[in-house]
Amino acid sequence: MNKLSLDALARKHMETAAAASAGRSSETFYGGHEQTLRQTLIALTKGNALSEHPNPGESTVLVLRGRVRLKAGGDSWEARTNDLLVMPREEASLEALEDSAVVLTVAKR
Repeated sequence: MNKLSLDALARKHMETAAAASAGRSSETFYGGHEQTLRQTLIALTKGNALSEHPNPGESTVLVLRGRVRLKAGGDSWEARTNDLLVMPREEASLEALEDSAVVLTVAKR
């Protein structure tokens, strides 16, 4: 059994993102490339984004703090603190509309 504070992890990465030239910081805190399930905390400062990238499997984005916009194909969805987005199967991008921290959960196909 392992316990982790997502609040503390988000706080740490929000500070790191604010100091980074790219305006982002992330850490995979559970799983990894060699496992089926992977969970990654991603912090983005307002206006920064993760560019369009392929979806490697079933995935969700849980917004811990802030507000984000997910774009895929011609569609877009906005989410804020405590919202959960189910990622579409096609390539998608994620933009921070405010300083934000999210948890990306992926179960690889």
